[in-house]
Amino acid sequence: MAAKPLIGLNADYRSSRKDSPAFSYVCAGYYDALVKVGAVPIIIPPMTDKEDLDRILDLLEGVVLVGGADLDPRRDGFMLHPSVRPLDPRREDFDRTLVSRIAFRRMPVFGIGTGMQLLNVSQGGNLFLHIPEDSPKAIPHQDSMDPAHRHALEVTPGSLMERVYGEGEIRVNSMHHMAVDDVAPGFAVTARCPDGIIEAIESVMDDWFAFGTQFHPEATSASALDLRIFEEFVVGVTGAVCEVRMVA
Repeated sequence: MAAKPLIGLNADYRSSRKDSPAFSYVCAGYYDALVKVGAVPIIIPPMTDKEDLDRILDLLEGVVLVGGADLDPRRDGFMLHPSVRPLDPRREDFDRTLVSRIAFRRMPVFGIGTGMQLLNVSQGGNLFLHIPEDSPKAIPHQDSMDPAHRHALEVTPGSLMERVYGEGEIRVNSMHHMAVDDVAPGFAVTARCPDGIIEAIESVMDDWFAFGTQFHPEATSASALDLRIFEEFVVGVTGAVCEVRMVA
């Protein structure tokens, strides 16, 4: 029996406060989903030493970039919008280093929510900072009163998203105010909301299995079908590892 693939998960981070110390954490949905599809999740804390990070990546077959708060647009040359609630600087510092090492290695990666946005900006794309202002005709993509808020999804034929969802009406959870605007070179849009907002991207490069979803297939508001996205990732990781071994 083949060994289960080791899949890394970056951890969220909260700085110390008067009433509590600093700590890292990961929503259980991420690692529970990986376990269900036959992978072994490995949580990666926000490290500062790049050599130590590379030692960990040497052990992994792929990485899932988790969601969280907002990327700080000032790091990419844009002004800070009042609606932006940035990630803790320690997490964002690490996440940007992590995705640069993943890209350099052409390591399989699946970005979710903020993770997809980071994958896009790290490779030369950019973001809408606040959908209601940047795309005024868009439907609501966030409802603070309804954590299970959902909208329709239109998938691109021949994409990983189509393999997951097939044809017919699809609805996914939606909990974001930022979104991908210009897609990074080497990536293509594979799902949109009917209002045009990008909900999934996928690498079109032959040497890199990489994709992302703006919606959250790991969340309690996800459907049973959403778990298939993690299955597709693990299948793709296994195939990518086999190709590397054959080349070596």
